[in-house]
Amino acid sequence: MAKWGEGDPRWIVEERPDATNVNNWHWTEKNADLWSKNKIKELFTNLIIEDPKAGNVVVEEVEKVDGEARVNNRKGKLIFFYEWEITLKWKGHANGSDTEVKGKVDIPNLSEEHDDMKDVDLDITMTTKGPESDVLKEMMRKGCGATKLRESLGEYVKSLKTEYSSGVILPKKGTENGQVKTSVNSQTKVNLQSATGEATKGLQKVEISSGGLRLEVDDIKLEETMKCTGQELFNALTQRDMIQIFTGSEAKMAETAEKGGEFTLLGGGITGKYLEIVPFTKIVQEWRLKSWPSGHFSRVEMIIKQTKEDTKITLTQTAVPVKEVQSTRIGWQRYYFEAMKRSFGFGAALF
Repeated sequence: MAKWGEGDPRWIVEERPDATNVNNWHWTEKNADLWSKNKIKELFTNLIIEDPKAGNVVVEEVEKVDGEARVNNRKGKLIFFYEWEITLKWKGHANGSDTEVKGKVDIPNLSEEHDDMKDVDLDITMTTKGPESDVLKEMMRKGCGATKLRESLGEYVKSLKTEYSSGVILPKKGTENGQVKTSVNSQTKVNLQSATGEATKGLQKVEISSGGLRLEVDDIKLEETMKCTGQELFNALTQRDMIQIFTGSEAKMAETAEKGGEFTLLGGGITGKYLEIVPFTKIVQEWRLKSWPSGHFSRVEMIIKQTKEDTKITLTQTAVPVKEVQSTRIGWQRYYFEAMKRSFGFGAALF
């Protein structure tokens, strides 16, 4: 039920630039097949891989890229589906040898089910034989070749979720190209005012970074229900061993979170500091993604409330770069909430 003075956004017809899909309530789908094929070819064609201990390789050609990709918008949330079978042709030279080595990389399945690119299979086959071939095959199978290939796969997925998906969630009233029109005064941090002078809640802000860069930011608020106690959820979010389990990667931090303690998660993708910890009920962090402008941090506040039946967590994140809002929101859902449910049985999977 809508609050006093507010209307339910599902039933309010907003003044939209295209007058369609009001409030992004309806399911819309965007075909990403052609874009994905071109992006994969762009990322892999002429990709150079060098290993001082083994040799060097260049990907000559994307021989095959079969599959599909879709970006869906439902109720203002993006859902990604993709499944690709990829074959790459490569050639190279082992250190100290003039013999040219040739081979192929088969990637039988790249899909949204792979939370970590390390789980994607790389099958290496050789066109040439000999000791040089054995050296480069091992480099491409387990060495820096495999690392470089998986980095490029990760770059494709990141681009699909950020670059290609822009425009899937349509702009609302007062926005253009998905961003609120703003004017900035001389203050380093400005709350944007609505034209009617109504409440400023939820409006975007503009921050001036330490380097003088003007950065548009916005806030995120998420709520999730977990089938666990408040203590269990708190422990999952503050104990290093439990964090490593649900993220599937090393957590660089103290054994248990403490005020002022720094953390690095997901291979350096997330860094920050614990600003406040109230046992079992509240966690406040300074938090940033590696892809954000250098030196810019957001503030994350997690409130945990246990009820008779379950535990609810309310996450509020302020000062998120506008261009990263949607991917950050999806990241919390996928790499935190859904991952904890799968890992610890805190709830049924969403799909």
